[in-house]
Amino acid sequence: MNRILLASAFFLVSISAAFADRIPSAVPTAVSPVPAAVSPAPKAPAPKLVEPHLHIARSNLAGHARIALTFDACMGQADERILSTLVGERIPATIFVTARWLKRNPAALAVFLQNSDLFELENHGENHIPAVDTPTLIYGIASAGSPQAVRQEVEGGAAAMVAAGIPAPHWFRGSTAKYDLSAIGEIRAMGYRIAGYSVNGDGGSLLGAVITEKRIASAKDGDVVISHINQPTHAAGEGVAKALVDLKAKGTQFVRLEDVEDTGDDKTTE
Repeated sequence: MNRILLASAFFLVSISAAFADRIPSAVPTAVSPVPAAVSPAPKAPAPKLVEPHLHIARSNLAGHARIALTFDACMGQADERILSTLVGERIPATIFVTARWLKRNPAALAVFLQNSDLFELENHGENHIPAVDTPTLIYGIASAGSPQAVRQEVEGGAAAMVAAGIPAPHWFRGSTAKYDLSAIGEIRAMGYRIAGYSVNGDGGSLLGAVITEKRIASAKDGDVVISHINQPTHAAGEGVAKALVDLKAKGTQFVRLEDVEDTGDDKTTE
């Protein structure tokens, strides 16, 4: 009987030892620390942008509205539809050129210089970079991003103009025509007036010919019209050319910015 009891006890001890290897300990020997959640860095607030307006002194003559036509020559080629109409109809205009456009369009530049009684050439920057001194995107275009980069955009454009035989500019219009207030102060401190506008003629050269013609032809006494003279394949250029003829037929008085007094908001011309 004693032998049977001893054998049973030995069997139970063996079974317990075997299963002990397979049962996890109730207390873990080591627990890997759970990393603390990392909060994303806060985004810098977007800069407050302005798109300044500009008006010129009115003629106050019935049937003879005074209008300033301004054209941006950003990149690309000259739009001969517009240029030939301006020259053929003897319509004065202010042209804002970039250094990049000047390099690609020596023939058009020669026409501008040969018709100095018609064309006032002003500064549109070196590389068509928005004159905003904090990093942001405007219509998908990266801004200058710092005061130093704004200065380079302005000074680089002016230097290219003088090197091309153009008189030193007095007006500046940045890419997209949008600015932050601090950049406006910086550009004004450099001695430039900043050219806003009151009529967007061609929607960045993206509008159709008919609506472009209507927009520009609707300009009133004292308006400053902005359009583009660097997209010869866009339909808008056809509308611009037709609107110029329409306005002339109505007795419009065309002036360049240098020929008349002006008023700009956001301290762009004070």
